Amino acid sequence: MQDELLQFKRQNVWTLCPLPAGKYPIGTRWVFRNKTDDRGIVIKNKARLVVQGYGQKEGIDYDETFAPVARLEAIRLFLAFAISHNVKVYQMDIKSAFLYGTIKEEVYVCQPSGFDDVHHPDWVYKLDKALYGLKQAPRA
Repeated sequence: MQDELLQFKRQNVWTLCPLPAGKYPIGTRWVFRNKTDDRGIVIKNKARLVVQGYGQKEGIDYDETFAPVARLEAIRLFLAFAISHNVKVYQMDIKSAFLYGTIKEEVYVCQPSGFDDVHHPDWVYKLDKALYGLKQAPRA
């Protein structure tokens, strides 16, 4: 859990601030998962902080959720074009491509349970970048 929060700090995902009047914070929760190897032995325990996006209302908390996605036919066409023109294509494996996209709207989330700020326990986090569960995440 601390590694996840440290990653947020490194990526400047949010800033701690008082909740402005007329704004409502979205809740957060921890999702735990055990990573296993091919024999079924647990090799890593993962914790992910997610936003309870089901509490968001369209038109109030966000405007649209559309996210352009490349279709398989477009990828095949791109690869065929690259092969025919003798162009090198590189592949990257990005673990957090879905995360950390900048969002336009003002979104506030509650502090994660168990990790409240000692000096400001009633403050909330203003998101600068997207998190899992947020309705704006696919577009960002």
